[in-house]
Amino acid sequence: MAALVARLCRAPGTAAGLRCLLRAGCARPAAALAVPTHGAPGSPLGLGGEAGSGRRSLSFSAAGLVSSAPGPLQPYLRLMRLDKPIGTWLLYLPCTWSIGLAAEPGCFPDWYMLSLFGTGAVLMRGAGCTINDMWDRDYDKKVLRTASRPIAVGDISTFQSFVFLGGQLSLALCVLLCLNYYSIALGAASLSLVITYPLMKRITYWPQLVLGLTFNWGALLGWSAIKGSCDWSVCLPLYFSGVMWTLIYDTIYAHQDKRDDLVIGVKSTALRFNENTKQWLSGFSVAMLAGLSVAGINCDQTFLYYTAVAAIGAHLAHQAVHF
Repeated sequence: MAALVARLCRAPGTAAGLRCLLRAGCARPAAALAVPTHGAPGSPLGLGGEAGSGRRSLSFSAAGLVSSAPGPLQPYLRLMRLDKPIGTWLLYLPCTWSIGLAAEPGCFPDWYMLSLFGTGAVLMRGAGCTINDMWDRDYDKKVLRTASRPIAVGDISTFQSFVFLGGQLSLALCVLLCLNYYSIALGAASLSLVITYPLMKRITYWPQLVLGLTFNWGALLGWSAIKGSCDWSVCLPLYFSGVMWTLIYDTIYAHQDKRDDLVIGVKSTALRFNENTKQWLSGFSVAMLAGLSVAGINCDQTFLYYTAVAAIGAHLAHQAVHF
């Protein structure tokens, strides 16, 4: 989003620059790269009602919409985490960064591509969660936070999850086939990461690094979808920044499961860093900001882009200090 605002503001004429600021909004880049808060979810009403009131209210939150879906459909929607859309945003945002950077100066990014990648993010996040829960069904039963997942509680059988996974991947393939040949090959190459990531917590204390490599693939794919191929001087620093960002937010997230992870024998960066987590988060933040700066330099971004990067840096510093 920093790239989007910066490129819009390079349109000729002061009036055009002012209009772009009013339309795009300069506060969004920092919000787009902000680390999500993983607190306990609220209690969406869905098609519930206030106790004793006898009235029914409809919630348009993601969790509310899932809870109001037909009963047989709900386990599948929860399996692909439609009730928890933050993961879809984390997968989608790196795509928007590269699509924004690839836009022509003074132009909005390609709205068709943004929509296409948004659809792909929903499908691939759902497929990734399905694969993860298939691998982890025995582990999930032993962790309070994951014990209610559909496969773990038996709402969906292993065979049904395979069929559902096939459907999601087939639809995702349809989205991928809308891109150029270079991007089709590049997108297909990410499937090995999607399949193997859930196993990494059994092997290494750095599963969050593999998650970063997986979740930020869109930083490469978005550029190639617009330009026809990757400009590695831009795409690699952007991809690196995304990986660092994932290490930040998922290390913070992993701290809530440390006790359970020790009991069942799985690994994480939270266990690896332990009391030194704040220092590691600070290092990842510096690396992320450096990558964003290099990407901006290599695609001729303007002062506004670096102002947004500075705001992101202030936000990350605040999180590291108050971790």
